[in-house]
Amino acid sequence: MSEIKNATFKSLGLSRWLQEALQAMKINQPTAIQKACIPEILKGRDCIGGAKTGSGKTVAFAAPMLTKWSEDPSGMFGVVLTPTRELAMQIAEQFTALGSSMNIRVALVVGGESIVDQAIQLQKKPHFIIATPGRLAHHIMSSGEDTIGGLKRAKFLVLDEADSLLTDTFASDLATCIGALPSKDKRQTLLFTATITDQVRALEDAPIQEGKPPLFTYQVESVDKVAIPSTLKTEYILVPEHVKEAYLYQLLTCETYKDSSAIIFVNRTMTAEILRRTLYHLEVRVASLHSQMPQQERTNSLHRFRANVARVLIATDVASRGLDIPTVELVINYDIPADPDTFIHRAGRTARAGRSGDAISFVTQRDVSRIEAIEKRINKKMTESDKVHDTAVIRKALTKVTKAKRESLMAMEKENFGERKRVQKRKELASKGFRRD
Repeated sequence: MSEIKNATFKSLGLSRWLQEALQAMKINQPTAIQKACIPEILKGRDCIGGAKTGSGKTVAFAAPMLTKWSEDPSGMFGVVLTPTRELAMQIAEQFTALGSSMNIRVALVVGGESIVDQAIQLQKKPHFIIATPGRLAHHIMSSGEDTIGGLKRAKFLVLDEADSLLTDTFASDLATCIGALPSKDKRQTLLFTATITDQVRALEDAPIQEGKPPLFTYQVESVDKVAIPSTLKTEYILVPEHVKEAYLYQLLTCETYKDSSAIIFVNRTMTAEILRRTLYHLEVRVASLHSQMPQQERTNSLHRFRANVARVLIATDVASRGLDIPTVELVINYDIPADPDTFIHRAGRTARAGRSGDAISFVTQRDVSRIEAIEKRINKKMTESDKVHDTAVIRKALTKVTKAKRESLMAMEKENFGERKRVQKRKELASKGFRRD
């Protein structure tokens, strides 16, 4: 036991070049999930790894894959599937950084980018493909053998944020992707997640493949019991629905948080855009991240936020999973999610790797049952925040916030914001036989 406790990346069995790459990236000590999973993956075992966000899951699967690859640097060696473009980009960056001294070829295959450029990349037989299931499935279905033929020889499949990938949303695309890979007995399958769901647990009971070592399952501190870190403070503010924006502005500019980096989570793209424009009018350094934005704008927003050019990021749940933005001090749930696990992923953007952070939820009358479900899931009661007081909101913020919101709505109407989504919705309905007369 003490051997694992005092483990180094060298004692875990990683290649010398990779130890040096980790050191150059200031990753000196393996985390619990890395200590547990790296040696077992190197032994050839399939693996289910459960750990809180910010605990080093990417290195836990990337490092042993890269070590194995460097022993036999063949064509398409590993495929990593993940639910969002942003997370795929982040993982691709880590693979590229870790393998830079070894001329590693990494292909990023996500929506919102040129399909032709991606097909050319795939034809060059990259060593690792980091992809969202929808876009990779598209290439498998529509590109030729010379583009995706190399997938048949892949040695690894990773499902990152496996709890999300194993839902009905991704079922069809995931089946297409897995169908193009070698069978289970000819590849290693690695699942990593911050939330152990029934679908993930079901895989533990799958029969052992003949000639393969048994599945290795590891959970850090029982993920289900320790859903959020002890360094995270969870609070709520009771807010009347019609003045939420004023409360938000007041919270972001109060003495405690006026210089803090913050992510504001909302449930709808329309809300994200209204808030971004409203806060911009109020001279808050703000960026946004939602599915209605072109991919380049989404990438730019993330870069601006990481570089602290923008202090506040307004996001739908495309940003709730896995994104490692170490400086986030405050997460605001402007809208309360329906699924308590989504709250855990959102809150996981702060208080990462031992740092402290605050998660504040705006609670209207309609949200009470959702808050109760979240408190039950995280096994912790939220406390009421004292950062914003009703009189201060009315006196300081309401008039100018209302004016800024009105201007934002007028500009959005003029620009026809959301029209692309409405057209897409009409096309989908028409393809299913529905028609609006």
